Order: sequence, then structure tokens, then C-alpha cells
Amino acid sequence: MNNLASTAKLLSISLALAAGLASCNGGDTAGKGAAPSVASSAPATASINIRFIDSDSIASRYNLAKDFQEVSIRAFSKLDAARQSKANAIQNLASQIQEKVQNNGYLSETSYNSDMAKLNRMQQDAEQSLAAMQRSTEQELNQLQQAMNDSINAFIADYNKSKGYDAILFRHAGVYFNPALDITDEVVEGLNARYNKVETSKD
Repeated sequence: MNNLASTAKLLSISLALAAGLASCNGGDTAGKGAAPSVASSAPATASINIRFIDSDSIASRYNLAKDFQEVSIRAFSKLDAARQSKANAIQNLASQIQEKVQNNGYLSETSYNSDMAKLNRMQQDAEQSLAAMQRSTEQELNQLQQAMNDSINAFIADYNKSKGYDAILFRHAGVYFNPALDITDEVVEGLNARYNKVETSKD
């Protein structure tokens, strides 16, 4: 979808150049016999057919996007639960060691050092395990995000084959758009129809 924003920028530059050239041509040919009639018969700028979609609406209404959000919530909840579980286990062992120290529960320095080494290993293992779990979660979510982006891009490309718009932009790509140019409802409906159709075919 970023390509659409780049296309719109190039179109704006092209329009500005076309307007400038039209202005220059008008100045150079003033007073010449045939030039005014030629200039008046040509449009000053080309008509550009643009529409826009609202990304927030797609995120909240596209079924695949909603499924992605649910997966994300479950993944981060699982990560938080694992982090809390390991933190509790470490805290319990640390509390046991402290209690034994206060109550003279260690009969030798060797016994104390053994428990401290166990606590250190537990902390290191927890850090490594959680880091690996977080990397795996981020990788999974990145893949799902890419799949969703590809799905939207593919639909927009197919959708525009019949519409023939010069550009379809995200709402946040501009300061103002005429509300009549909003095609979000059509896009969401088409995305969900395609997604549901795929889901049905799997059953």
C-alpha cells in the first residue's frame, strides 16, 4: 500500500509540471495566429481519478485483521504469563534463601553457595527462555502481519481492475479528502467476502 502513496506524490509532481508548462506555452505563443486556438483546445491538467480508504476501519472491520488482533493478544498474554511464572519461581527461591540466612538455616558456606548458584542459573535460564519466546512470538506476528498486508494489496489490485482508479490512498496520506471519495465500505465488504469464501472452502 506504500506504493500508492508514492504514486500519488508522483502524480502531484506531474500535475505541477504540466501546469507550469501550460503557463509557459501560453506566454510564448501570445500574439501568434494559430497558437491561441491550439492552446485553448487542450486541457490545462489531466483529470485524475482518486479514491481513499480508512486503515482504522479496515483494522476494526476486516475479519482477517480482527483474527490477527486476537492472535496477537493471545500471544502476548502467553508471553506475560510465562514471564510472571518464572519471576514468581525466582522470587520464591530467593525468599527461601533469605529466610534460611536469617534463621541460620545453612550449616555450611558450601550449602549457601549451592543455593545461590541455583538461583543464578534459574535467572539466566529464565532470561534466555523468555528472550527466545519473545523472538518466536515477534516472528510469528510479523508473518501474520505480512500475510494480512499481502491479502489487502492483492484485493485492491483485483478490485481496481474493474474500477480503473488512478490511485487508491490511505486516509492518513492526506489532510483532506472529499467524503464522496471514500470506498472503505466497498473494500471491507470485498475483503470479508473473499476471506470468508476462503475459510468456507477449507471446511
